[in-house]
Amino acid sequence: MSALEWYAHKSLGDGIFWIQERFYESGNRANIWLVRGSEQDVVIDTGLGLRSLPEYLYSSGLLQDRGAKEDAARRPLLAVATHVHFDHSGGLYQFDRVAVHHAEAEALARGDNFETVTWLSDSEVVRAPSPGWRARQFRVQAVQPTLILQDGDVINLGDRQLTVMHMPGHSRGSICLHDKDRKILFSGDVVYDGSLIDWLPYSRISDYVGTCERLIELVDRGLVEKVLPGHFNTFGAERLFRLASNYISKAGICHKVSTFAMRSLASLALRVTNSRTSP
Repeated sequence: MSALEWYAHKSLGDGIFWIQERFYESGNRANIWLVRGSEQDVVIDTGLGLRSLPEYLYSSGLLQDRGAKEDAARRPLLAVATHVHFDHSGGLYQFDRVAVHHAEAEALARGDNFETVTWLSDSEVVRAPSPGWRARQFRVQAVQPTLILQDGDVINLGDRQLTVMHMPGHSRGSICLHDKDRKILFSGDVVYDGSLIDWLPYSRISDYVGTCERLIELVDRGLVEKVLPGHFNTFGAERLFRLASNYISKAGICHKVSTFAMRSLASLALRVTNSRTSP
Protein backbone atom coordinates (compact mmCIF):
# COMPACT_ATOMS: atom_id res chain seq x y z
CA MET A 1 0.00 0.00 0.00
CA SER A 2 1.29 3.45 -0.87
CA ALA A 3 1.64 6.30 1.57
CA LEU A 4 -0.98 8.22 -0.38
CA GLU A 5 -3.47 5.44 0.34
CA TRP A 6 -2.51 4.98 3.99
CA TYR A 7 -2.92 8.60 5.11
CA ALA A 8 -5.60 11.25 4.65
CA HIS A 9 -5.59 14.92 5.54
CA LYS A 10 -7.76 17.96 6.00
CA SER A 11 -6.81 21.63 6.09
CA LEU A 12 -7.84 23.60 9.17
CA GLY A 13 -6.62 26.84 7.62
CA ASP A 14 -3.80 29.15 8.68
CA GLY A 15 -1.15 26.63 7.71
CA ILE A 16 -2.42 23.79 9.90
CA PHE A 17 -3.29 20.35 8.55
CA TRP A 18 -4.86 17.36 10.31
CA ILE A 19 -3.56 13.96 9.19
CA GLN A 20 -4.71 10.46 10.13
CA GLU A 21 -3.86 6.86 9.32
CA ARG A 22 -6.96 5.69 7.44
CA PHE A 23 -6.69 1.96 8.08
CA TYR A 24 -5.74 2.04 11.75
CA GLU A 25 -9.20 1.85 13.30
CA SER A 26 -8.68 2.18 17.02
CA GLY A 27 -9.26 4.57 19.89
CA ASN A 28 -5.47 4.76 19.95
CA ARG A 29 -5.31 6.27 16.46
CA ALA A 30 -3.47 9.52 16.96
CA ASN A 31 -4.02 12.87 15.32
CA ILE A 32 -0.99 14.01 13.36
CA TRP A 33 -0.63 17.76 12.93
CA LEU A 34 1.36 19.58 10.27
CA VAL A 35 2.10 23.21 11.05
CA ARG A 36 3.64 25.25 8.26
CA GLY A 37 5.85 28.24 8.91
CA SER A 38 7.71 30.78 6.83
CA GLU A 39 11.11 29.32 7.77
CA GLN A 40 10.38 25.82 9.12
CA ASP A 41 7.57 23.26 9.03
CA VAL A 42 6.72 21.08 12.03
CA VAL A 43 5.00 17.69 12.24
CA ILE A 44 3.50 17.12 15.67
CA ASP A 45 3.40 13.36 16.32
CA THR A 46 3.89 10.77 13.60
CA GLY A 47 1.45 7.91 14.19
CA LEU A 48 2.52 4.28 13.86
CA GLY A 49 4.84 4.83 10.91
CA LEU A 50 3.61 1.81 8.96
CA ARG A 51 3.91 3.81 5.74
CA SER A 52 6.22 6.74 5.06
CA LEU A 53 4.79 9.95 6.46
CA PRO A 54 7.45 12.18 4.82
CA GLU A 55 6.62 10.58 1.48
CA TYR A 56 2.96 11.40 2.02
CA LEU A 57 3.71 15.00 2.98
CA TYR A 58 5.75 15.55 -0.16
CA SER A 59 3.62 13.50 -2.58
CA SER A 60 0.37 15.11 -1.45
CA GLY A 61 1.82 18.58 -1.91
CA LEU A 62 1.37 19.56 1.72
CA LEU A 63 4.94 20.87 1.91
CA GLN A 64 4.72 22.83 -1.33
CA ASP A 65 3.76 26.50 -1.31
CA ARG A 66 0.87 27.49 -3.51
CA GLY A 67 2.18 28.62 -6.88
CA ALA A 68 5.71 27.41 -6.17
CA LYS A 69 7.57 25.25 -8.67
CA GLU A 70 7.98 21.58 -7.82
CA ASP A 71 11.77 21.93 -7.62
CA ALA A 72 11.59 24.97 -5.33
CA ALA A 73 13.73 24.79 -2.20
CA ARG A 74 11.90 23.16 0.69
CA ARG A 75 11.90 24.48 4.23
CA PRO A 76 13.43 22.40 7.03
CA LEU A 77 11.03 19.84 8.48
CA LEU A 78 11.05 18.97 12.19
CA ALA A 79 9.12 16.05 13.75
CA VAL A 80 8.11 16.72 17.36
CA ALA A 81 6.81 13.98 19.64
CA THR A 82 4.37 15.14 22.28
CA HIS A 83 5.45 11.93 24.06
CA VAL A 84 6.93 8.61 23.04
CA HIS A 85 3.91 6.31 23.25
CA PHE A 86 3.80 4.05 20.21
CA ASP A 87 0.74 5.58 18.56
CA HIS A 88 2.51 8.96 18.46
CA SER A 89 6.16 8.02 17.97
CA GLY A 90 6.15 5.06 15.60
CA GLY A 91 7.01 7.17 12.55
CA LEU A 92 9.78 9.28 14.11
CA TYR A 93 12.48 7.09 12.56
CA GLN A 94 11.42 8.34 9.12
CA PHE A 95 12.55 11.91 9.85
CA ASP A 96 16.03 13.43 9.84
CA ARG A 97 15.20 15.95 12.55
CA VAL A 98 13.39 14.75 15.67
CA ALA A 99 12.53 16.56 18.90
CA VAL A 100 11.34 15.06 22.19
CA HIS A 101 11.28 16.12 25.82
CA HIS A 102 14.38 15.41 27.90
CA ALA A 103 12.49 13.02 30.22
CA GLU A 104 11.79 10.55 27.40
CA ALA A 105 14.80 11.09 25.14
CA GLU A 106 16.71 8.06 26.44
CA ALA A 107 13.70 5.75 26.07
CA LEU A 108 13.33 6.82 22.45
CA ALA A 109 17.06 6.47 21.77
CA ARG A 110 17.14 2.87 23.01
CA GLY A 111 13.80 1.86 21.47
CA ASP A 112 12.24 1.03 24.83
CA ASN A 113 8.92 -0.54 23.86
CA PHE A 114 7.89 -0.84 27.49
CA GLU A 115 7.97 2.92 27.95
CA THR A 116 6.38 3.44 24.53
CA VAL A 117 3.57 1.13 25.77
CA THR A 118 3.53 -0.69 22.43
CA TRP A 119 0.24 -2.56 22.18
CA LEU A 120 -1.11 -3.25 18.71
CA SER A 121 -3.44 -5.96 17.38
CA ASP A 122 -4.13 -7.25 13.89
CA SER A 123 -7.83 -6.38 14.26
CA GLU A 124 -7.03 -2.68 14.64
CA VAL A 125 -5.22 -2.52 11.29
CA VAL A 126 -8.05 -3.23 8.87
CA ARG A 127 -5.85 -3.22 5.75
CA ALA A 128 -2.31 -4.54 5.94
CA PRO A 129 0.22 -1.85 4.98
CA SER A 130 2.32 -4.48 3.22
CA PRO A 131 1.91 -8.16 2.25
CA GLY A 132 2.29 -10.49 5.21
CA TRP A 133 2.36 -7.70 7.79
CA ARG A 134 1.38 -8.73 11.32
CA ALA A 135 0.91 -6.57 14.40
CA ARG A 136 3.26 -8.74 16.47
CA GLN A 137 6.11 -7.54 14.23
CA PHE A 138 5.53 -3.92 15.15
CA ARG A 139 8.03 -2.09 17.34
CA VAL A 140 8.85 1.55 17.88
CA GLN A 141 12.31 1.87 16.39
CA ALA A 142 15.15 3.48 18.28
CA VAL A 143 15.68 7.09 17.26
CA GLN A 144 18.42 9.45 18.39
CA PRO A 145 16.71 12.82 18.94
CA THR A 146 18.38 15.78 17.25
CA LEU A 147 16.68 18.27 19.58
CA ILE A 148 16.06 17.74 23.30
CA LEU A 149 13.21 19.87 24.62
CA GLN A 150 12.68 21.48 28.00
CA ASP A 151 9.80 23.46 29.46
CA GLY A 152 9.79 26.98 28.08
CA ASP A 153 11.75 26.22 24.90
CA VAL A 154 10.46 27.94 21.78
CA ILE A 155 10.35 26.25 18.37
CA ASN A 156 10.65 29.04 15.83
CA LEU A 157 8.84 28.51 12.53
CA GLY A 158 9.54 32.04 11.35
CA ASP A 159 6.12 33.63 11.31
CA ARG A 160 4.90 31.60 14.29
CA GLN A 161 6.41 30.22 17.46
CA LEU A 162 5.47 27.13 19.43
CA THR A 163 6.29 27.24 23.14
CA VAL A 164 7.05 23.93 24.84
CA MET A 165 5.09 23.20 28.00
CA HIS A 166 6.23 20.16 29.97
CA MET A 167 2.96 18.63 31.19
CA PRO A 168 3.68 15.27 32.86
CA GLY A 169 1.03 12.92 34.22
CA HIS A 170 -0.03 10.82 31.25
CA SER A 171 3.66 10.12 30.71
CA ARG A 172 6.74 11.63 32.27
CA GLY A 173 7.81 13.49 29.15
CA SER A 174 4.45 14.65 27.84
CA ILE A 175 4.39 18.13 26.35
CA CYS A 176 1.96 20.62 24.88
CA LEU A 177 2.96 23.10 22.19
CA HIS A 178 1.40 26.53 22.64
CA ASP A 179 0.98 28.97 19.79
CA LYS A 180 0.52 32.02 22.00
CA ASP A 181 -0.22 34.49 19.22
CA ARG A 182 -3.08 32.40 17.82
CA LYS A 183 -4.13 30.99 21.21
CA ILE A 184 -3.88 27.42 19.94
CA LEU A 185 -2.75 24.51 22.12
CA PHE A 186 -1.45 21.29 20.56
CA SER A 187 -2.09 19.06 23.55
CA GLY A 188 -0.97 15.54 22.61
CA ASP A 189 -2.37 13.13 25.21
CA VAL A 190 -2.13 15.65 28.02
CA VAL A 191 -5.79 16.42 27.39
CA TYR A 192 -8.33 15.31 24.80
CA ASP A 193 -12.11 15.02 24.79
CA GLY A 194 -12.29 11.65 26.50
CA SER A 195 -11.27 9.81 29.66
CA LEU A 196 -7.72 10.85 30.56
CA ILE A 197 -5.34 7.92 31.03
CA ASP A 198 -3.14 7.96 34.12
CA TRP A 199 -2.57 4.25 34.73
CA LEU A 200 0.27 3.48 32.33
CA PRO A 201 3.94 2.97 33.23
CA TYR A 202 5.41 6.37 34.15
CA SER A 203 1.97 7.94 34.58
CA ARG A 204 1.66 9.86 37.84
CA ILE A 205 -1.54 11.27 39.30
CA SER A 206 0.11 14.04 41.34
CA ASP A 207 1.89 15.27 38.22
CA TYR A 208 -1.36 15.14 36.26
CA VAL A 209 -3.12 17.28 38.86
CA GLY A 210 -0.37 19.90 38.54
CA THR A 211 -0.66 19.75 34.77
CA CYS A 212 -4.43 20.25 34.92
CA GLU A 213 -3.91 23.24 37.17
CA ARG A 214 -1.65 24.75 34.48
CA LEU A 215 -4.33 24.06 31.86
CA ILE A 216 -6.93 25.85 33.96
CA GLU A 217 -4.57 28.80 34.35
CA LEU A 218 -4.21 29.04 30.57
CA VAL A 219 -7.99 29.28 30.27
CA ASP A 220 -8.35 31.75 33.14
CA ARG A 221 -5.76 34.03 31.56
CA GLY A 222 -7.42 33.83 28.15
CA LEU A 223 -4.34 32.24 26.55
CA VAL A 224 -6.10 29.33 24.80
CA GLU A 225 -9.13 29.44 22.54
CA LYS A 226 -8.66 26.20 20.57
CA VAL A 227 -7.19 22.81 21.50
CA LEU A 228 -5.84 20.45 18.83
CA PRO A 229 -5.47 17.18 20.76
CA GLY A 230 -3.65 13.92 20.21
CA HIS A 231 -6.92 12.00 19.78
CA PHE A 232 -10.51 12.67 18.76
CA ASN A 233 -11.95 16.09 17.91
CA THR A 234 -10.78 19.62 18.51
CA PHE A 235 -12.47 21.71 21.21
CA GLY A 236 -12.44 25.10 22.86
CA ALA A 237 -11.47 26.79 26.10
CA GLU A 238 -14.69 26.01 27.97
CA ARG A 239 -14.34 22.28 27.33
CA LEU A 240 -10.64 22.42 28.26
CA PHE A 241 -11.53 24.01 31.60
CA ARG A 242 -14.15 21.33 32.28
CA LEU A 243 -11.89 18.40 31.38
CA ALA A 244 -9.05 19.68 33.57
CA SER A 245 -11.36 20.54 36.47
CA ASN A 246 -13.08 17.16 36.34
CA TYR A 247 -9.76 15.34 36.51
CA ILE A 248 -8.67 17.28 39.59
CA SER A 249 -11.98 16.67 41.34
CA LYS A 250 -11.76 12.90 40.78
CA ALA A 251 -8.08 12.46 41.74
CA GLY A 252 -8.77 11.35 45.31
CA ILE A 253 -7.62 8.33 47.30
CA CYS A 254 -10.10 5.89 45.70
CA HIS A 255 -8.95 6.89 42.25
CA LYS A 256 -5.32 6.47 43.28
CA VAL A 257 -5.93 2.97 44.63
CA SER A 258 -7.80 1.77 41.54
CA THR A 259 -5.22 3.37 39.27
CA PHE A 260 -2.39 1.58 41.08
CA ALA A 261 -4.06 -1.76 40.40
CA MET A 262 -4.64 -0.92 36.74
CA ARG A 263 -1.06 0.27 36.31
CA SER A 264 0.27 -2.98 37.79
CA LEU A 265 -1.79 -5.05 35.36
CA ALA A 266 -0.87 -2.84 32.40
CA SER A 267 2.82 -3.01 33.25
CA LEU A 268 2.72 -6.81 33.50
CA ALA A 269 0.91 -7.15 30.18
CA LEU A 270 3.31 -4.76 28.43
CA ARG A 271 6.37 -6.57 29.76
CA VAL A 272 5.04 -9.92 28.54
CA THR A 273 4.04 -8.53 25.13
CA ASN A 274 7.29 -6.68 24.53
CA SER A 275 9.50 -9.56 25.64
CA ARG A 276 8.33 -11.64 22.68
CA THR A 277 10.69 -12.01 19.79
CA SER A 278 9.29 -11.00 16.41
CA PRO A 279 9.66 -13.63 13.69
